[in-house]
Amino acid sequence: MLIGDVARRSGVSTRMLRHYDSLGLVRPTGRTVGGYREYSDDDIRRLFHVESLRSLGLSLRQIGRALEDPTCTPSAVIGELIKWTEDRLERDRELLDRLRTVDASAPAGWQGVLRIVELMHGIASPSAASRQQSVLAPGEDVRVPAELLAGAVLVESDPNVAGALRWALARAGSAGLASVTRGMHSADVDVRRRAVRAIAEMTGDEADAVLADALGDADAEVRRHAALALGTRGVAAAVPTLVGMVVEGANDVEAAEALGALSEDPARADRIMSALTGELAAPTADSAVRIRLTQALLEMPRTLARPVLHELAHDADRAVALIASAHLRHRDASTPP
Repeated sequence: MLIGDVARRSGVSTRMLRHYDSLGLVRPTGRTVGGYREYSDDDIRRLFHVESLRSLGLSLRQIGRALEDPTCTPSAVIGELIKWTEDRLERDRELLDRLRTVDASAPAGWQGVLRIVELMHGIASPSAASRQQSVLAPGEDVRVPAELLAGAVLVESDPNVAGALRWALARAGSAGLASVTRGMHSADVDVRRRAVRAIAEMTGDEADAVLADALGDADAEVRRHAALALGTRGVAAAVPTLVGMVVEGANDVEAAEALGALSEDPARADRIMSALTGELAAPTADSAVRIRLTQALLEMPRTLARPVLHELAHDADRAVALIASAHLRHRDASTPP
């Protein structure tokens, strides 16, 4: 079969057939009566072998080795191809993410595109100062996509950069919340901690709902961040976690202040007082725990806390009694006659 016939029947161009011939991959071994080179059945079979291996992504050099070198095993070549393909797919995913980020910013012109690309490079900088500067000054006419900020805040370890990212995300509104909430479902506890801190700086019922769900997180730090944020917003669901923080001594001062703010609502005050006094009476409460609980009582409404403080002023634990007595004297001295 002459080269033109092979090209028509195989779909391989005559130019590529000549290239195969020059490389020694597929050479026509026959001759016509007129002396023209002709592809034999074995040559055609080899051509199909070459095309089959090309469909797997093998280079022409690799194909030549596969067909001629008996030491070239399929497992080695295929393994190399898998690694190369995985790397290429990762690069393609990164490119796709960059393109989607630029598209989400809705640039009005190429200058906007360049600024978003500059921001992406800045956020990926190994310098914390550069990352922070990129977040705080992206350009007034550039809308920073929330997905970009969320992705950055969930992996950022520098506290200053993380603070800048949380600030920018809070300004992004509901789009920022939706983007960073995905981090709350991560198996990585550090990602969940970063996510809850970012959500704690956002406002609105949707943010409160996400934080309320976080009260059930397996990680204590995630629960505490959620409780402190909800407590300052007057969400009663945070009370058990806040009381637990006082007992455990984890951010107990902030937790007590949040409980005090919540107790300004009479409907919640009795519940909070019951929880605190119940922990005070618990047989497992040691001196340090009871001191923290007594100090938390100082944040409660005076009319509710005073009877309990009077009782604690005579407590067997001298430290507890001194704190309660000192506070009662201070309150009495500051009360107008």
